[in-house]
Amino acid sequence: MSARGRRIRARIIFLTILLAVGAAAAGVYRMRMAHAAVSYPTAPARKGDFLVLIRARGELHAARSVPVYAPVVPQLRIAWLAPSGAIIHQGDLMVKFDSSASEQQLQQKLATLQQAQATLDQAIAQSKITAEQDRSDLADAQFNVEKARLEVSKQEIVGAIQAEESKIDLGLCEQKLRVAQATADLHAASDRSKIGSLTRQRDNAKNDVDITKSRIAQMEIKAPITGFLVFSTNYTQGWLDAKPFQVGDSVWAGMSLAEIPDLDTLQMEGKIEEIDRGQISVNQEVRVHIDSLPELSIPARITQISPLAEASNDMPPTRTFKAWASIEHPDPRLRSGMNAGMDIIINRIPKAISIPSKALFTLDGKPVVYVARGGQFHPVQVQLLARNPDEVAISGVADGAMVSMVDIEKKENKR
Repeated sequence: MSARGRRIRARIIFLTILLAVGAAAAGVYRMRMAHAAVSYPTAPARKGDFLVLIRARGELHAARSVPVYAPVVPQLRIAWLAPSGAIIHQGDLMVKFDSSASEQQLQQKLATLQQAQATLDQAIAQSKITAEQDRSDLADAQFNVEKARLEVSKQEIVGAIQAEESKIDLGLCEQKLRVAQATADLHAASDRSKIGSLTRQRDNAKNDVDITKSRIAQMEIKAPITGFLVFSTNYTQGWLDAKPFQVGDSVWAGMSLAEIPDLDTLQMEGKIEEIDRGQISVNQEVRVHIDSLPELSIPARITQISPLAEASNDMPPTRTFKAWASIEHPDPRLRSGMNAGMDIIINRIPKAISIPSKALFTLDGKPVVYVARGGQFHPVQVQLLARNPDEVAISGVADGAMVSMVDIEKKENKR
């Protein structure tokens, strides 16, 4: 065989081996792709309105909360409490204090009032008797004066000595009249002073009775509104032994006993990152998700945004804005202080194709998804329209297409 024939034969053998290796590699690749189509997790591409969201964390608060304070009454001790953490209706009894000491004081003060009233009544009756006696004495003295004047008028027809006696008698009668008048005035002034003093004592005793009755009436505190009853912490035994108020605790006048948040005014308070502040505004639609009630998606709307950023106590410290969203229809299970998240809807894309964020990858610097077709995954270049924490809106993939949740190229390269 010539040299040329040997070269041709070597080339044919090399091409044959190369084709065999390529066919084997293609078979292996198809086998792996077929295996991947079966084993790799997938998700469907869905068509519908895509919500562009800003996600924030926070907690529920009641826009209206009514505090309950202890009455201004000395020596208060709790005798009964409504169950803490329960719904209480307006007008229901929530706190009752021990009123035995006040009721005992009331009996004593009522006895003092009765005695003061009896003394006053006696003084008034005595003043009337004295006044009647003084009027009688004045009338007698006046009569004697008139009688003496009549005798004096007879001096022309009687002797000089008798006339002088009549004048002396008139003077004496007039003097007795002035004495009687002065005595009557003295008795009247004395009686007025005594009655006034006794009246003040009676009024003071009555005021003591009224104050004691008022204190007893304040021994029962009723709920000012319907809401969720939360008792305050009692620090009278020190910070280490602090606990919510309970039966038997002593209470100072004016202490904060409890707080009743109005559950009809619940709102979501969330922290907004500075980078997102410019995209939100009042009246935007919100979806609230409660950590302890994951099945709920509660509609709300932004009602207020803080004008200034607030520094947190985290390390390193961060600065965030606060946004408040009013819950339109609060669920009866919601409570103030629950941890929650809120999704603020800043835009809607109608009839958009959406896939999970984990199904979008990069190939040669361009966004792609791996679409399952014919038992294999094929990279499809797509256009990114919008992104959310969990989903992305894309174009270039049909509705219902199954896309891989893992990067096929990286998986194959590892193999």
